[in-house]
Formats: sequence, structure tokens, C-alpha cells
Amino acid sequence: MPRVSVLVPTYRYSGYLEEAVGSILAQDFDDFELIISDDASGDGSAEKIQRLAEADRRVRAYVQPQNHGMVPHWNWCLDQAKGEYIKYLFGDDCFASPRALGQLVRALDAQPSAVLATGQRQWVDEKGQTLFRAESMPSLGLTNGREATAVCMNADRNLIGEPSAVLFRKAAGRRGFDPTFRQLVDLEMWYCLLEAGDLVTVPDLVLSFRVHGAQQTAQNARSRIASVETMRMVARYHDSFRHALKGYSEAQYQRALSQIIYYAKKQRPQPAEAKAAELSLMHRIGNGNYQKNLLLHRLKKPFVNLRRKFRKRS
Repeated sequence: MPRVSVLVPTYRYSGYLEEAVGSILAQDFDDFELIISDDASGDGSAEKIQRLAEADRRVRAYVQPQNHGMVPHWNWCLDQAKGEYIKYLFGDDCFASPRALGQLVRALDAQPSAVLATGQRQWVDEKGQTLFRAESMPSLGLTNGREATAVCMNADRNLIGEPSAVLFRKAAGRRGFDPTFRQLVDLEMWYCLLEAGDLVTVPDLVLSFRVHGAQQTAQNARSRIASVETMRMVARYHDSFRHALKGYSEAQYQRALSQIIYYAKKQRPQPAEAKAAELSLMHRIGNGNYQKNLLLHRLKKPFVNLRRKFRKRS
């Protein structure tokens, strides 16, 4: 039984695949199995992963007969895993150093209460040139799970990282990623895991996350679904959201909820799950308070926009 299952779900990433797999096979921690699954790409990926499997006994190669779609494919790979720990590395990303996997494994080994480990990430372009260091959790080491969720909610961004950046315990993550999410699917999974345990963050650079127009997240961003999914997550993990706003008065908390609902309602079309989340949050603030906060928001918005314009000019 391997300690770690490294999962490489890939779809039309033939041009990056060998670099990704090469960075895995070069790791100084080698107690892992490597599962590579091509989701019916039809771009030459299938032939490449078959050759990689023939060259290294740790590689298990799969070629899907038909396309699963992004999140179901991630979960299919998870179902095949035999390891104690799960490490995703997408076919267009790569480890930032040969020490990255071992650093994450040692971090989880050292913290029995942690279910999730992450490190520092850099974003790179299509040619692998560094663009910038991604923003990460403000504190290193062990962070209480609910507090880690609250920090991300308060910042309104994913400070933990993409699936390729983290390592998690399989026992805690058996539920898999929620396929009803598209844009914030990784962050929702981290929140789910952090209901069961803590987060550990290492100071080392562990991932080069590639940014390019063909990736699914770029396409999702253009569809503008993040506002709806934010509302759904606030409803699902409301206790952590309230903890994130622990310094807010009741009126400020209600205004924050009202704004989340308002921006989510603007997105069309909405998934069926959005309505249930909206009703759950509306129940917490009441329709009268929502309408009052909505009016206040509309009155203030022209002044906020004007202030933004002046800041850009200065």
C-alpha cells in the first residue's frame, strides 16, 4: 500500500503532460502510486500516458472511453486511489521542486489533527515563466480548521490553493468534490475537509500553477458563476462565515449577507441549488431587512464607484 496516491486527471493537456509527470517522478519522496487518467481528450494524451506507464511501474494509466467532465473525473480518480494521503497534480501543473511532496507528507505526519496540508504557490504562464507568487494563508504551521475557513471567507478568496497545491487525508476526503460546483469547487472541498480537522501550511514553494486560456477555471470565470457559488458556500458553512465576521454588529452582518444575496441574484441562469441557499440566508435576515439593505446599497453605490474612479486616476 503506497503512502500517497498522486492523481493526474488530464483533459487536452498533451503539451504539458510530460513536464507534469516528470516533476512527479523526480520527487525525493517515492512511496507513492501515480494514477494518470485521460478524460477522452483525443489530442495524443492517451498515447503519452501509456508510454509513461510502460516506463515506470508506479504509473497506472487509464484512458476514459467517454468524457466524464471536470469534477466527476476528479472524483473517478479519487475512487481508484489506494494511498493514505491524496495528492492531485493536474496535467498542466508541476511540482516546484523535487522536495515538494515530501515536505507536504512530513507536515501531515507531524500534525495528527490536520486533514489538509498546503504550501506556497507560484503562477506560471504557458511557457513556464513565473508570473507571481500567489497569496497564501497569513500564518504558517497549524491553523484550526474553522479558523482557516473563516480566514478565507473574510478575505473572499482561496488562500489555501488549487487542488494541485494541497495534500489531504483520504479518510477525511472520501465524499469527494461536489459536482454541483464549477468555479469554487476546490475551495468548497477544503471547507468540507476543515469541518473534520485542521490545516497545516508549510513555508516552502511546492507548486507551479499554470495559467492559460484553455483551462476549465478560465472558462468558468467568463461565465460569472462565482457569486452564486459564494452564496451557496456561505449558506452551507454559515457558522464559519459568522465566525469570520465576529467583530461585526448584527446590522453589519445582515448587510454583508444581503450583499452576497444581491450579487448572486444578478447571475443568470442560476442552478437549482442556488434557490435553497438564498432561502436559507434570507431566513436569517428577513425580507424586510434585505430590502432595506438593498436600498442602502443602491444609494451608496454611485459614490463608491466615483471614489474608485478617482483612486484609479491618482
